[in-house]
Order: sequence, then C-alpha cells, then structure tokens
Amino acid sequence: MEATAKVTFVRIAPRKVKIVLDLIRNKPADEAMAILKYTPKAACEVVSKLLKSAMANAENKDMDVSKLYVDKCFVCQGPTLKRIRPRAQGRANRINKRTSHISITLKEME
Repeated sequence: MEATAKVTFVRIAPRKVKIVLDLIRNKPADEAMAILKYTPKAACEVVSKLLKSAMANAENKDMDVSKLYVDKCFVCQGPTLKRIRPRAQGRANRINKRTSHISITLKEME
C-alpha cells in the first residue's frame, strides 16, 4: 500500500527542488524529516510540509507510520512566469520565474 501527496505551482525552480529530493529518496520517513529540518535550502520548507502531508495520508489509510519510507519523489516543471527587466539603452532582458509540481509517495517496509 502507498500514500501520495502532491503540491503544484510552487514558486521555486525545479532544479533547486531536485537537489533536496535526492537527499531524501529511499530513506525512512522520520530520517527524511530530520534531513529536511537541518538542510539549509529554500526548498526544504515546502518538501517537509509535503512529507508531513503524505505521512498524514498514510495514517489515514491505516498504514504503520513507523515503517514508512520515501519510495518515489520527483519534481516536474510547471508554467514559467515571464517578466521583463529594463536594461541600458532602451533594451530589455527576460526574467524567467519558474514553478514546480512536486510529488512524494510513501510505502511501508516489509
């Protein structure tokens, strides 16, 4: 049995989230929470909230919370907000503000 949680349209670049997700993949859920708590990355706050949500979903499905581990976690790119930055001599540069869709799946260890 597995429990899943998703968050969409998070205003953080997918490549920054991927670094954090690689730290917790295939780890026990409580160890993953500890890793997220002490990692100084901006994405850790969002990912830890998502992990708590997945753990709550697992508890709702009558799964043993102490045996949970992070089975799958991935990030997909969401829509990009395109902004313009004025530059010298009437020119303009584009600023891409990227968004992310993050998914975490927890399973019970056998």
